[in-house]
Amino acid sequence: MSKPHIPLEDIRAQVETCRACPLADGRTQTVFGVGNPEARVMIIGEAPGKNEDLQGEPFVGAAGKYLNELLAIAGLRREDVFIANVLKCRPPGNRDPRPEEIELCTPYLREQTRTIDPEFIVTLGNFSTKFILKTEIGITRLHGTVQRAGKFKVFPIFHPAAALYDGSKREALENDFATLGELLRASDAERAQAALDAAVEKVEQVAAAAEQPNPSEPPEPEQPRLL
Repeated sequence: MSKPHIPLEDIRAQVETCRACPLADGRTQTVFGVGNPEARVMIIGEAPGKNEDLQGEPFVGAAGKYLNELLAIAGLRREDVFIANVLKCRPPGNRDPRPEEIELCTPYLREQTRTIDPEFIVTLGNFSTKFILKTEIGITRLHGTVQRAGKFKVFPIFHPAAALYDGSKREALENDFATLGELLRASDAERAQAALDAAVEKVEQVAAAAEQPNPSEPPEPEQPRLL
């Protein structure tokens, strides 16, 4: 039997008081995540940067503005998705997260994912992709493809910041978000067809049952035979 999901606000309270690793000493505030708690799409980045640490929200500044534009390409708004990072505190100098920090912090992300239960997890960049998929294959090979992590469909995409530093990645990023939109629309169509099929099946079952004789009703008397 699976354990019950923890409400997001309870997870947030745990994150805000967490002092499990030294990153807590240098943070301005934790960056829990933001968005729709029932989102179909959960976006996962690496760790907060300077602006995120100051504002307490993931993907702000230039990368966040570009992410909003990319979401629009997929037919999504920022408030439609849930955005989080692997780490909830900023590593000094924006260095890569260390293994011990990941080990201590990711139970929070795991609980967030269980509670939100998204249809798609979009991993942004090399670090979050390798972490979620437990692979050494890089984002250059995996971006724009649907992968699996347990029950979840995972869709790796370049980090928006990568396109700000290297304009050649912009086309791939925008194409991948367009593909994400297509995947969501295809999923909607499959759900609608499944609902229609279920409704038709129910109508057919009701009609078939109506044609069956009712055993509680007395049988009709036999008509006398004419000689």
